[in-house]
Amino acid sequence: MTLRAICRDCLWTGDRHTVRCPACDSRRVISHDQLADLTIAHLDCDAFYASVEKRDRPELRDRPVIIGGGRRGVASTCCYIARQYGVHSAMPMFKALKACPEAVVIKPDFSKYVFESQRIFDAIGRLTPLVQTLSLDEAWIDLSGTERLNGGPPALQLIRLQKWIEDEIGLSVSIGLASNRFLAKIASELDKPRGFSVLGTEAPALLAPKPVSILPGVGPVFSKTLRSDGYATIGDLAAADPRDLIKRYGEGGLRLYELAHGRDARAVNPVHDRKGMSAETTFNEDLITAAGLETELWPLCEKLASKARRDGVASRVIVLKLRRTDFRIVTRRLSLAEPVQTARALFAAGRALLTPELGIPYRLIGIGLGDLVEAAEVPSVLFESAESRMLKTETAIDLLRAKFGKNAVVAGRSLKR
Repeated sequence: MTLRAICRDCLWTGDRHTVRCPACDSRRVISHDQLADLTIAHLDCDAFYASVEKRDRPELRDRPVIIGGGRRGVASTCCYIARQYGVHSAMPMFKALKACPEAVVIKPDFSKYVFESQRIFDAIGRLTPLVQTLSLDEAWIDLSGTERLNGGPPALQLIRLQKWIEDEIGLSVSIGLASNRFLAKIASELDKPRGFSVLGTEAPALLAPKPVSILPGVGPVFSKTLRSDGYATIGDLAAADPRDLIKRYGEGGLRLYELAHGRDARAVNPVHDRKGMSAETTFNEDLITAAGLETELWPLCEKLASKARRDGVASRVIVLKLRRTDFRIVTRRLSLAEPVQTARALFAAGRALLTPELGIPYRLIGIGLGDLVEAAEVPSVLFESAESRMLKTETAIDLLRAKFGKNAVVAGRSLKR
C-alpha cells in the first residue's frame, strides 16, 4: 500500500486522499502524495511556557496569560488568546498590559519548563539520535532509515509522538514534515497551534508570494536591501539569474536562490555549535550604584553558570550588557586565561567590566558567555586552579539543589536582594 493519508486521532492509514477518516469520522486527516517519503521534521511546542502554566492551572484555560515579570520587564511568551490582543514575545510588559489589561501575568518557572522539555526530548530521542535542538521547545528531527525500527514511516511516527505528548504530558506541539530543514520549519508554522503540515514538491509555488524576510539569515536590514534591489518576494529571487545574485551578494546569493526553490542542503546536526548564551534582567527602578548593580548581577551569574554546567559548555569570553535609561545599550567583553563555567568566575569578570561604566543610571543588566567550547574538551591543568576548585563546589551545590530545591543552598550575596 502506498501511504497517502493518516488520521491524527485514531492513526488509521490509507492509500487514498480523504477529508474524513473512514474509521472514526474525524476531519483531522493528513493527506499528501509524498507522505511516505519525507523524513525531515521541525517540532515546535505551542506557546510552551504559557501552555505549561495553563495545564497546571485549568482555571486559566480561557484567560489571556503572559509569562514575564515586572512592569519594566518583557513578555517571555504569551498564550494564543493574548496574541489576539497584539501581545507578542519580547514586548515590554507595560505595552503588553496596555494591549491586554485583563491578562494574567505569571513569573516564569524555568525549572518546570526544563523538566517538561526534557520529557518531550526524551520521547523524540527514542525515535532517532538525529535531533538538533534550537531551544527548550523547538527542534529539527531527521527520521531517515527509522521505518523498521519504529514500525512505520516518519509521518506516522511523528503523529504518534504528537498524540503521546498531548495525552501523556498535556501539551500540544505543531509539526512540519518536508524534505529539508528550511521547508520543515516553514511547514510547522502553517497550522498553529496543534498543527501537522506537509510540504513536498508544491513548496516553491507556496513560497513564491511570501516575503523574503522569512528566509533564514535574512534580517530586517538585509530584507530592506533585497527589497530595494527588486527582490520583495521569494518568487522574485526564484526568477532571478543566480549569477546576478552571486555578483550582488557573494556566496549568500546562491544560497538565497537555492532556498527560493525550496532547496536546503543543511543536515540535522545533533552537535551543532552554539556561539553563546546569556541571562539578563530589567530592574523595577533604575540603578546607579555598584552595590545595586552587583546585587542584580550575582543571580544572573548563578543562573548562567548552572546552565553552562548542565549543558557541558564553558567559555573564556565574558560579555557584560547594560541598557541605559535612554535605551542605549552598552556591551563590554573580557577574555580570560582559561574557559570557565562557575558563577564566581562570571561574577568577578562581570564586576570588573562594570566598574568603568558606573556613574549613570541603568535599567537592565545582563551577563553572557561567548565562543562556547565543550567543557569535556578543555585541557586539564597539572595543578588545581581556583576555577577547578570552585567548579567542584558549585557542582556539589547543583546536586543539593536538584535534590532538596533551589533554596537548599543560598549564597550570602543572594540575601542582599
